[in-house]
Amino acid sequence: METITIDILNPKAKALLKDLENLELIRIRKDNKNSDLAALLKNFRKNADSAPSMEEINAEVEAVRKARFEK
Repeated sequence: METITIDILNPKAKALLKDLENLELIRIRKDNKNSDLAALLKNFRKNADSAPSMEEINAEVEAVRKARFEK
């Protein structure tokens, strides 16, 4: 068995791969490497010390709402 990594550029290619999997010619497995979302979340968590508190977030939301309704 040989393992390769493929970057799918066209959604039609994914459909072809699914067809090959249904014919039991290949097996498709999810890659266990960090996804883009996981990397983004890790970056956010790394900077959690500088993250605003819930009170600061609520104050900003209220200020934006107030500005929007004053128009």
